[in-house]
Amino acid sequence: MSATPGVVELAPTVMLRKAFREFWPVTRGLRLLFVVGGVLAIVAALCEVAAIALFAVITDQVLSLGDLNAFWAPALAWLGLAILAGVVTFGGSYLTALAAERFLLKLRDRVFAHLQTLTPDFFNNRRLGDLMARLTDDIEAIEELVGSGLVRAFTTVISVIVFAGAAFFVRWDLALITFALVPAFLVVSKMFASRFRVAAGRERLSNGLMNSVIEESLSNQSLVQAYNRQETEAGHLHTQGMSWLRANMSQAVLSGLYSPVVQVLQTICMIVILGFGAWEIAAGRLTIGGLLAFAAYLAYLYPAIQGLGQLALNISEALAGSDRVMEVLNAKPSVTDGPTAEPLTTRAEGRIEFEDVGFTYLNRSRPALADLSFTAEPGELIVITGPSGAGKSTLAKLLLRFYEPTSGRILLDGTDIRDITRDSLRDNITLLQQESMLFSGTARENIAYGKPGAGLDEIVEAAKLADAHDFIIRLPGKYDTLLGQRGRLLSGGQLQRIAIARALLRNAPVLVLDEPMTGLDTVTAARVMEPLKRLMAGRTTILITHDLRHVPETARTIVLEPVPRTHRIRIKHMTALLR
Repeated sequence: MSATPGVVELAPTVMLRKAFREFWPVTRGLRLLFVVGGVLAIVAALCEVAAIALFAVITDQVLSLGDLNAFWAPALAWLGLAILAGVVTFGGSYLTALAAERFLLKLRDRVFAHLQTLTPDFFNNRRLGDLMARLTDDIEAIEELVGSGLVRAFTTVISVIVFAGAAFFVRWDLALITFALVPAFLVVSKMFASRFRVAAGRERLSNGLMNSVIEESLSNQSLVQAYNRQETEAGHLHTQGMSWLRANMSQAVLSGLYSPVVQVLQTICMIVILGFGAWEIAAGRLTIGGLLAFAAYLAYLYPAIQGLGQLALNISEALAGSDRVMEVLNAKPSVTDGPTAEPLTTRAEGRIEFEDVGFTYLNRSRPALADLSFTAEPGELIVITGPSGAGKSTLAKLLLRFYEPTSGRILLDGTDIRDITRDSLRDNITLLQQESMLFSGTARENIAYGKPGAGLDEIVEAAKLADAHDFIIRLPGKYDTLLGQRGRLLSGGQLQRIAIARALLRNAPVLVLDEPMTGLDTVTAARVMEPLKRLMAGRTTILITHDLRHVPETARTIVLEPVPRTHRIRIKHMTALLR
């Protein structure tokens, strides 16, 4: 994925050995299931060999001679083998599928957990739908590489050996002719495999982009309809769908060509063998049953050989998926805990200090902040205001260590926050953003997100303090009412009060409010401000806002000004106004 916004590229190519080394450890604890599944598949193949041998016996000793008494013993043995083959085939398929699903679960958990560690800058240039595709389709392709696909490759190789050995046992000279034609299958497979990997990579990329268009459009459906942009969005989806169609057709062309080419080779082999076999029968050196058995072994052998070639295509497709997943796993968070970082052993008092803090976003020439210094004492309310682009929200992101300052330092209770573990730091800070982020669960679950394991009494008390209890109990299911995706069944003021209840339940000593009144009318903003005052009481609060109408008179206001594009001289980036 390109670091340049709007430019999407194929993920860097990864060698097979490296991909296998990366994902093979995920099979730990599942390998016995894969092995047993493979062994049962081999037993099923052996049953087929024995069944073909019995068919030859019935042909030569029953059908040719017309001896009905000789029919029953091999027929019953054949039935027994069919039942045994059915049982072991089911057992092998079930165990292999169970191991494969557990592999998918483990790898998906691992990739998702890694995504959770990455800082916001990683997601800024990624589309959600593409990341979702990597967590689903691409991970399934990887399982084919190191899980069930490996079992299938092993059992296919064994099947080739078993059926080739059986054919060799029937007539070694015919078998040698057969083996002489095998390299043609392998050459064809190699020719198709490299092209298939490129085609598969493009298909997965276009699939991810199409998912992104669907996700973004459906998530913003009210905006789409309000602006009458349904046809535009349909056009975007059609464009990405056409890209996906072309990528799929590239794969289809390769797969479609591969099968008939191999089929022609297989037909040539069968014609040669049957012609030679007819000559041997005419000379009395081969029975009809023997020829039919040999042909049956070839009927199993050539598809197995063809399967080996198909495995090469599957590996190419799996490698295209592993390229994309490894790109995610190789991404490193821009902010990590240093070797000397330690967790806070007690609840922070809440003294915040910014000392000459500067910050510049990646690929930006102009700093978002420069030379910012201020102190917020425990329990104090600091209002950060200023025009758009002055770095107000950036200040909050630095305090939470979503980013690291490019200069200066930030202290909590006199300790540089880089010397505090991120988890411990964030446990002592509550962030209330301008967009109230809720999940699609119930009101109870959304409030309890601030304190996992909180009881209903605690949740209700927080809701009452946030002025949310009254409207919650009027909902159809009260606290167990589903709020819809991102809480869309609630009004803006109700959303904000649910978020305030969540923050109250979290009860951290430092509170950061990032434009909490944005989008609210005057009456609703005034009503929301009352529970906000209860939330701010006793906490060090940094209130980021451009609207000073509802700010308490006791607050200290800091006005940020945008950093000029050129600043050859040191510019004081902050003006403190005491009220």
